Amino acid sequence: MTEKKRPFPALYVKDFRLFWTAQVISLSGSWMHQMAQGWLIYQLTRSPLYLGIAGAALSLPVLVFTLFGGILADRYSKRNILIVTQTLSILPPLILGTLTYTGAVNVWHAIITAFVLGTINAFDIPARQSFLIEMVGRGNLLNAIALSSAAFNGARALGPLAAGLIISWAGLPACFFINALSFIPVILVLNMMSIKGTVRTGSSKGFFSEFKEGIHFILKQKDILTLIATITVFSLFGIPFSQFFPVFAEDILGVGARGLGYLMGAAGAGAFSAAMMIAFRGKLRNPRMYMSVAAVVFPSALIAFSLSRSFPLSVVILVTSGWAAVSFLATANSTIQLTVSDSLRGRVMSVYSLVFLGMAPAGSTMIGYIADRIGTPRALTAAGTVCLVAGGLFFLRTRGRIGG
Repeated sequence: MTEKKRPFPALYVKDFRLFWTAQVISLSGSWMHQMAQGWLIYQLTRSPLYLGIAGAALSLPVLVFTLFGGILADRYSKRNILIVTQTLSILPPLILGTLTYTGAVNVWHAIITAFVLGTINAFDIPARQSFLIEMVGRGNLLNAIALSSAAFNGARALGPLAAGLIISWAGLPACFFINALSFIPVILVLNMMSIKGTVRTGSSKGFFSEFKEGIHFILKQKDILTLIATITVFSLFGIPFSQFFPVFAEDILGVGARGLGYLMGAAGAGAFSAAMMIAFRGKLRNPRMYMSVAAVVFPSALIAFSLSRSFPLSVVILVTSGWAAVSFLATANSTIQLTVSDSLRGRVMSVYSLVFLGMAPAGSTMIGYIADRIGTPRALTAAGTVCLVAGGLFFLRTRGRIGG
């Protein structure tokens, strides 16, 4: 009983504590890479369309491969899968950094390396999401999910801020090389773990049958289906908006690479604060109401950002946007994971990853295409309006069912 009253109880589990710390380092490097890649592409092309294509290249493999990744996560040791994916993740930033350093880089190098990273992520994400319960157990799962979200979004705040300074002092290649090095702590921790990961026993039913099991479970659970549908709209029209920060930093707000780091960092800071609040509290009293309010605030902030021409105001709006996005997504993640059985968790979380990340390619490309014709601010205003309709519908559906 005493341990349950401690704040952040999942951190008292040694394997998770080491893994979480290593993830903070690795994710900070990944966000540095993301910010530097966007700046590189915009400097090479001056086109929001190519920023959208790069975002699509990173997310498209998730759409194509993540369901297979979920099946593998249910079949094999998730720890071993993660060792392979984290090791492979070193290569794309190392290659892009070398090309940038030698001056041989072009926009397609950045897009191809983003596609390779996305392919690796398609197998990494379902394994990582469903590995949490093996490290901490069901009792600490919500806390571990919130802490993982805090790590992701804390890195989302720190990584771009550091990247903005590093680009000014040491140049773009340094960001890519640092990202390559940042995967090493995760690999070391995974190899040292006492938990080796569970492996499903028994005969395989085949990929198609196993995939159908996961989809059938989601279709039977109407609350989960509603969450998945709302996340799909946000992923198509809301999540890709960060791909276009370089346009606002350079052409609309006129704040340069360092200002771009502040914009990305502001969104990350808001997201981090939401994740830490959820992690500290452990359990929300009315999770449905919390999600429904966040589902309206996020697109409202996106619209406000698209209309803002003040850098300080834009920073404040992005803090709000980040808070609302993670308040909705982290709560949705924990709701889904605590509903699903252990035997289906990898597949169900692969569907979550599919709609959360895999829908973004179409959204990034579509918004980039529209932005090339009517301007980035107008394109984001339209996208935010679509998300606001979806968030409003989610709010109305859950309004009378807020007991959690």
